[in-house]
Amino acid sequence: FSQTDQLEGPYLVDACAVHWGDAETSGPYDAIVATNMIHIAPFAAAEGLFAGAGRLLAPDGALFLYGPFAQDGDIAPSHAGFAAQLKQRDTRWGVRDLIREIVPLAKANGLKLAHLEDMPANNLSVIFRHDA
Repeated sequence: FSQTDQLEGPYLVDACAVHWGDAETSGPYDAIVATNMIHIAPFAAAEGLFAGAGRLLAPDGALFLYGPFAQDGDIAPSHAGFAAQLKQRDTRWGVRDLIREIVPLAKANGLKLAHLEDMPANNLSVIFRHDA
């Protein structure tokens, strides 16, 4: 018995899709991790990520996010410039507001903000827990 016997996947997941294919059949999951994703994608990807986490996380399972965020309208100057660059590349992209956009999205999908950790370069590590 090796640790790799406990692993499945990897799964190709389109977070914007209503159904995540094979990943839907293997849950519930203890954790889902998304690093540097929701700012370099349409907001529909964040919506799909949280909907999927709400469906597939085990009770008290964790959704871990890492990346740049604004917080209740406040954004670090470095992130403001980055947000403008993202919008130039694709108008659907952008640094998301954790309090105004992401926490309500989490709540709507049965997740609650559990931990927030400041990281280098004004990024955040954010953990949401499945509230089931």
